[in-house]
Amino acid sequence: MRRKEKAITDSKEIEKILQESNVCRLAMVDGDKPYMVPMNFGYRDACLFFHSAKEGRKIDLIKKNPNVCFEVDQLIRLKKAKLACDWGVEYKSVIGSGKAQLLEDSNEKKKALNIIMSQYSDRTFEYPDDTLEKTLVIKVVIDEMTGKQS
Repeated sequence: MRRKEKAITDSKEIEKILQESNVCRLAMVDGDKPYMVPMNFGYRDACLFFHSAKEGRKIDLIKKNPNVCFEVDQLIRLKKAKLACDWGVEYKSVIGSGKAQLLEDSNEKKKALNIIMSQYSDRTFEYPDDTLEKTLVIKVVIDEMTGKQS
């Protein structure tokens, strides 16, 4: 990181940003170009979890190359100023990378879906078998991540 004073080095603070964020952008490799999608997600034990249909571009790309990158952020405040170059944003963000796995076992999917839902709600949920059958869960085992704030 070029500006060391902006780095978040405390792993608990990085995890807190992940736990409090609502959207995770997941980037995959598509030949020689990146492909990124914003997704609902869950975070637990150095892993990210996403739900998906069983087919589609992101699934095809993960099957070809499981290496992914992710980003979450929190906008704290827009800093307005008289001059355009003095405008800014107070934010916190986490960027990382890892390997994606496609979970198809019903029990694994239920556990992962509970992690995803706990990101947004304190409720418990049931998952009908027909819905589970149509759902694929992406698990990303995180290799590395960094935090930044401004």
